[in-house]
Amino acid sequence: MLTPAAFRRRFPALQDTVHLASCSQGALSDTLSAALVELQHTMRQDGAPWGRWMAEVDTARRLFADLIGADEDEVAVVPTASAGAFQVASTQDWAARPTLVTTDLEFPSVAHVWLAQRPRGADVRFVDEREGVASPEEYVAAVDETCGLVSVPLVSYRNGVRLPVREVIARSREVGAPVFVDAYQGLGVEPVVVHELGCDYLVAGALKYLLGLPGIAFLYVRRGLVDPVPPSATGWFGQADPFAFDPRRIDVPTHARRFESGTPAIPSAFGAVAGLTVLREAPAAEVRDHVAGLTARLHEQLVDDGEKPWSPADPALRGPQVAIRDDRPDALAAHLAERRIVTSPRGDLLRLSLHYYNDTDDVDAVVRAIHEYRKAAR
Repeated sequence: MLTPAAFRRRFPALQDTVHLASCSQGALSDTLSAALVELQHTMRQDGAPWGRWMAEVDTARRLFADLIGADEDEVAVVPTASAGAFQVASTQDWAARPTLVTTDLEFPSVAHVWLAQRPRGADVRFVDEREGVASPEEYVAAVDETCGLVSVPLVSYRNGVRLPVREVIARSREVGAPVFVDAYQGLGVEPVVVHELGCDYLVAGALKYLLGLPGIAFLYVRRGLVDPVPPSATGWFGQADPFAFDPRRIDVPTHARRFESGTPAIPSAFGAVAGLTVLREAPAAEVRDHVAGLTARLHEQLVDDGEKPWSPADPALRGPQVAIRDDRPDALAAHLAERRIVTSPRGDLLRLSLHYYNDTDDVDAVVRAIHEYRKAAR
């Protein structure tokens, strides 16, 4: 297992770049660079090596299952998190249980999928965001016997706040409602074991803290779940035997692959394997502790410098991100980019996200650069 310093050396660009945008795209590792070269080699050497490519997809599935403590047949490979959300939403019977609970802190692409279920009879109920936090009490109170689905992010994309996932799952179990967890903004730095967590569905993509590329995501589906409505977005990879090539028959399997559709994005599968392979070298608990220490240092230094973080001050609520308000976050991000500091502006926030490869020098560098920007603007 690698120390933070040894892990950092797997990312050559960090020699001259401060990467604080893992909430948008993880840094480029040597393993990912090599994987893209390998993909090109397979095309040059073999032309159409579909057997090799399908093996890479299966490896990505297996590594993701290992990461979250799932069985391999509980994981579907999907193109995006919102595609995974659609597969879950479209197989629910909203006439029987019409309420769908979500929150203002949900990533819009997922929330839009939930809203799009209204014509099918879903009554979407939002738990309000209050000063950047969703109250556990209000979230739990929103869940009742009318719920057909409860959605709760692991960590919010907006400000890195941790959501009350365990409390919501416990309440949902009481009323028999399935739970969907969007883990995209935490998985890779926040340890998750789905069989212990007790969620019914969990989705995450490869490009952020999983250190891969856009174009591939993974949907965990708890074994034994029965879909009230069969999947309608399907394809040859969503069949029990994809190579039967029978255009007159749909043969949906009972495991998670029933939620797959067409051919996976092969370059993204190579990227996912690379990222997940690198992550296997980092002890999950130490990753979380290391990141928590860095976010605490960053939050404290920003406050001392007069900034007003919109992320929680309580470390128990703060995930791998610190967000600060700014009237022109794109201009601030551009100022930082000129100094080789990569960040992620969204709306009226500048998001600064940390990974196991970051260190205290990165934190100090961004605080100094923001201070310079504010001083020049006065």
